[in-house]
Amino acid sequence: MNDKKSVPATRKQIDWVITLVPLAIICCMSVLFFAFPNKSKSVLTSIRYVLGDRFGSYYLIIGVLILSISIYMAFSKYGDIVLGGQDEKPKYSFFTWGAMMFTCGLAADILFYSFAEWVLYATDPHVKSLGSIQEWAGVFPLFHWSLIPWAFYLVLAVSFGFMLHVRNRDKQKFSEACRPVLGKHTDGILGRLIDLLAVFALLAGTATTFSVATPLMASIIKIVFHVELSRITLSIIILLITCAIYTYSLLHGFKGISILAKICIYLFFGLLAYVLFVGGKTGYIIDTGIESIGRMLQHFIELSTFTDPERKTLFPQNYTIYYWAYWMVWCVAAPFFIGTISRGRTVRQTIVGGYGFGAGSTIISFIILGNYSLGKELVDGIPLIKSYTENGDMYGLIINIVRTLPCSTMVLIVLILTMVAFYATSFDSIAYIASCYSYRRLKDGEAPNRMIQLMWCLLLIVLPIALLFSESSMSNIQSVSIIAAFPIAAVITLIAVSFLKDAGEFMKGLRGYTPRGRTQEEAEGSARHEDSEND
Repeated sequence: MNDKKSVPATRKQIDWVITLVPLAIICCMSVLFFAFPNKSKSVLTSIRYVLGDRFGSYYLIIGVLILSISIYMAFSKYGDIVLGGQDEKPKYSFFTWGAMMFTCGLAADILFYSFAEWVLYATDPHVKSLGSIQEWAGVFPLFHWSLIPWAFYLVLAVSFGFMLHVRNRDKQKFSEACRPVLGKHTDGILGRLIDLLAVFALLAGTATTFSVATPLMASIIKIVFHVELSRITLSIIILLITCAIYTYSLLHGFKGISILAKICIYLFFGLLAYVLFVGGKTGYIIDTGIESIGRMLQHFIELSTFTDPERKTLFPQNYTIYYWAYWMVWCVAAPFFIGTISRGRTVRQTIVGGYGFGAGSTIISFIILGNYSLGKELVDGIPLIKSYTENGDMYGLIINIVRTLPCSTMVLIVLILTMVAFYATSFDSIAYIASCYSYRRLKDGEAPNRMIQLMWCLLLIVLPIALLFSESSMSNIQSVSIIAAFPIAAVITLIAVSFLKDAGEFMKGLRGYTPRGRTQEEAEGSARHEDSEND
């Protein structure tokens, strides 16, 4: 990026096909959705139903496979590989690295859903059949937002980090990570299709994600500051302010992004600490959280492979498959960014640290905010479930939950600031990765031209603003995102296999080298064991 060591890339290297074709497709589809909302929604819903219902097991299998590969990467011989020079030290402290990693993806969504996602499960027939709300309503949010979703991020982050910092490849694209398996086909039609699909998924996922919580922030502003503007108008203003913040941050390079990320984390954990210690439900939150983690781990394999063959409730189709697909679509941007900032860390440090900071922070958020509101329902008797089932207003439900806290107005303001900061840091990483995708070649140490970065900063904000004018269009674009995840899942698996192949070849060239943190005897013993396996 634009730090002191970065060199701006030339505009001659811009790949206009990869840059403009996916954008043109998204814009054309948006126009069609707006002009023919019912017909387009019907077509996309049918396609999404086929993929989710007929091929739902495909998404579940990919999820289990990628989680298994992440564990293997971390604790096998590959875990010792440093993403960079093998004696290189991490550029960022663990806290700064973790803050940038957590905030580059779905952090705003995590904060949004943490308050009340348990309500969705509490009203689902499948969850009711398992047991009480107390036992299961807090389990599924932890399951759907922790281990398998972060496995998608971390496996790809390691693969991209290895590609960029160890192999020093000058194409920062999805297709390039597949080169060890695809070979010369990477530079042909197949490679181009993979890259077009990746940018298309990035734009579609971005358009829906940044339309999720802006209406919540607009509703809070209307209540707190008594603003007379409509929710749509306020949402657009919020997005424009967010655009200004992340554009300024991005154009100031890693330093700007790291500062903004740390501000996010301070606000985020400050909010969590306030709810935990001031909300009056500390004991209940901790007890229910520990119980939910235990139940999730105890039933993890069952939860990961539940397909509802008789289609009694369609629970996995409505939730688990949807979430896996949604995280897969987001794998185009966030893992590239995580791989970029992980230079100097070993594969093991990246994966274990990623689970610790990324998945750990996610779990803490759902435990504290979710169990606070769950306690208000089950212990204090506030009818949150009834309120949601009667009007279906998730935004109003979250505001009502926050208003049960002491100094609720202050909490609402902090919530707005945190979500704006989360959105800004997420846009930072997406705009940077999209800028990198705009180049045919981009060597390690080169940064996209500032004008290209500025172009993407502006383009990424246009579609979310347009979608705010039509709820049906937003629903359709979300369906496009889920459909896009079907081929993306295959590409993710291909990238993981490519890493294992390429890393194996790399380690053969390290014979006699002592990996960081290992003695010479341990290294030699590992080499002998590898030889015996090969024999």
